[in-house]
Amino acid sequence: MSGLTIRPMTPEDWPAVRTIYGEGIATGNATFELAPPEWLDWDRDHAPEHRWVDTDGDDDVVGWVAAQRTSARQVYTGVLETSIYVAGRAQRVGVGGALLQALIDSTELAGVWTLQTGIFPENAASLALHERFGFRRLGIRERVGKRDGRWRDVVLLERRSSVVGS
Repeated sequence: MSGLTIRPMTPEDWPAVRTIYGEGIATGNATFELAPPEWLDWDRDHAPEHRWVDTDGDDDVVGWVAAQRTSARQVYTGVLETSIYVAGRAQRVGVGGALLQALIDSTELAGVWTLQTGIFPENAASLALHERFGFRRLGIRERVGKRDGRWRDVVLLERRSSVVGS
């Protein structure tokens, strides 16, 4: 792919974002969700200043990343949970890395000191991506939930900022 551009996500991007999210859901190894939510629900739960899309030369969205608060408690204002999805046709060409870097940059500028995420152990590509960007494995939440009638483990990862809160 050529001409990839990272930019803030807009509400107009939602149909493409939703489609890419649906692709990830269909793999069975990206999330416990069974279908993408409606825009208003997703919008309410995700921090507007930490939503990014990667677009190709035709301005088609090929991936997205976003973050949401982990708690409403004041002490956790610098802790966000991340989500990242890349369209099947755009995998393994740097989209995920560009998106994750954009998220890290925006969160550090905003004073966020910890990013965390949970990834199914079977999702080796996502685990490798996150580890390349400084996320470390904290442990495995065993049998934390069921997906398609089967108990699933989740690897808990965290990235501590080297510039915020040190």
